[in-house]
Amino acid sequence: MTGKNFISRYFEDYDVGMKIVHPLPRMVTEGDRALYIALTGSRFPLHCSDPYAQALGYPRAPLEDMLVFHMVFGRTVPDLSLNAVANLGYAGCRFGVPVYVGDTLYADSVITGVRENSNGVTGTVYVHSRGWNQKGETVLEYDRWLMMRRRDKSAGKASPSTTHVPTLPSHLSEQELYIPPFFRREGVDSTLVGTDAWWDDYDIGEECHHIDGMTIEEAEHQMATRLYQNNARVHFNQHQEKDNRFGRRIIYGGHILSLARALSANGFAHAVRLAAIHGGSHRAPSFAGDTLYAWSKVIDKKTIEGCETLAAMRVRTIAAKDDDVMTFPDPQDKQAWRSSLVLDVDYTLLLPRRGA
Repeated sequence: MTGKNFISRYFEDYDVGMKIVHPLPRMVTEGDRALYIALTGSRFPLHCSDPYAQALGYPRAPLEDMLVFHMVFGRTVPDLSLNAVANLGYAGCRFGVPVYVGDTLYADSVITGVRENSNGVTGTVYVHSRGWNQKGETVLEYDRWLMMRRRDKSAGKASPSTTHVPTLPSHLSEQELYIPPFFRREGVDSTLVGTDAWWDDYDIGEECHHIDGMTIEEAEHQMATRLYQNNARVHFNQHQEKDNRFGRRIIYGGHILSLARALSANGFAHAVRLAAIHGGSHRAPSFAGDTLYAWSKVIDKKTIEGCETLAAMRVRTIAAKDDDVMTFPDPQDKQAWRSSLVLDVDYTLLLPRRGA
């Protein structure tokens, strides 16, 4: 049977300016929230308790920001990365209005760049994706770039008509972040959160070892990736991936992001929002059986004009596998990177201020 099966796109099929509206809108449920907590161990009280969320001014507990990321990302996979070798990085990721149980999420993408790789059998595709809810409100937008297989592995044949590498934002300013206008500082309860460390208590340059390790189980990763309807073959098809350079499926990089975020609750429990991801890269693949550890460093702190209740803290988090002793390497010093490092991500959190 031909013409009815969608085999997705290869590198040659993308051109700069192409817009793709992704199929399969997804209504998020209470089951999605519970399963996400079960699969990642996330421990942020705002996302676990309606009464606590309402004390902070929310109508009810919003979904974990990384769960929203995965739900939007999952809409895009069949059109963008089903035939990808790897997702290489992120930039300019901005979280919009909160998402609640019962909301339906949609997504579209625009191809912003294409570049053939020197090996002639793969290419890099740059894309800007956006997710929105049933009201048309933006819940997430981000740039990413991915390494794509070529359909024709003969170098120089059937390349995209244009070669272009886009200029990506180095970071998002505080003015570009979505700040919940309804947030009530008086509802903050350090006893329920489990820590008394507010925004005011962190210092620029301070480092935090999140201490806990988490072993990645094959079943949990597979279930998490299916939850997001991310059907990239590199994560699921062992029959195909047995011939790749690793000889096995790799763990979805977003799952590593979620585990690092979950581990960071031990140190950043008062963070009420992951507001932006400025940049990130998967330094090495992860596999089932690896044990993940995470460390963070406070890069900067900013108050937000017109907001007395919340402030921004820019953080760099790294994660390593089977390595519980790590120092923060200079991003420019490639000799300083340890082989165990799997994730390096730069992002901004919103934390409550103590006030006067």
